[in-house]
Amino acid sequence: MNSIAARSVALPAILDLDALDGVRDTLLEAIEVGSVSVNAAGVERVSTNALFMLLSAAGSARRNQVGLEVVNPSRVMATAIERLGLGDQFEGTIGR
Repeated sequence: MNSIAARSVALPAILDLDALDGVRDTLLEAIEVGSVSVNAAGVERVSTNALFMLLSAAGSARRNQVGLEVVNPSRVMATAIERLGLGDQFEGTIGR
């Protein structure tokens, strides 16, 4: 993914059910324009549903033939992905 041309979206500190609708809408709008870089550095709490939403957004990006990369995942987010056994699903989506 060309990170220079990618639209940047920062995830909120609390990525729970209350935040999902807004984040989903923002990601879908960004994917319609082109590649997206999702900055996850500030995530302090993340729900399982939020992780599945990110995987769904990555699938939407692939269908639109654009890139979606989650960059700088916080330790909290990386731990949640690992504990839920979602590492394989996020492979190719998580960057540094």
